[in-house]
Amino acid sequence: MQSYSIADAKNNLPGLVHEAECGQAVEITRRGRPVAVLLSMDEYARMQQPRPTFWHALTTFQSSSPTPLNDDDIDSLLPLRDTSSGRSSPWD
Repeated sequence: MQSYSIADAKNNLPGLVHEAECGQAVEITRRGRPVAVLLSMDEYARMQQPRPTFWHALTTFQSSSPTPLNDDDIDSLLPLRDTSSGRSSPWD
């Protein structure tokens, strides 16, 4: 991603818009710190699409499975789970 100061962006806005239209995100900085990003409308629209929830993804997965999981199937998987506490922490 290219980075430009606000002053450089102001002086070269048509070129930066062209970069964004071609799919290249453009970072705008103030005093060396990133403050904004210039994106194409296609990329912005893609980012505005709602993401599916976990529940939606799970039910979609289960409905596409040839044999959906039932409670007994899920219970049979529980003994396979690692129940160790993992690594120790200073708060143990």
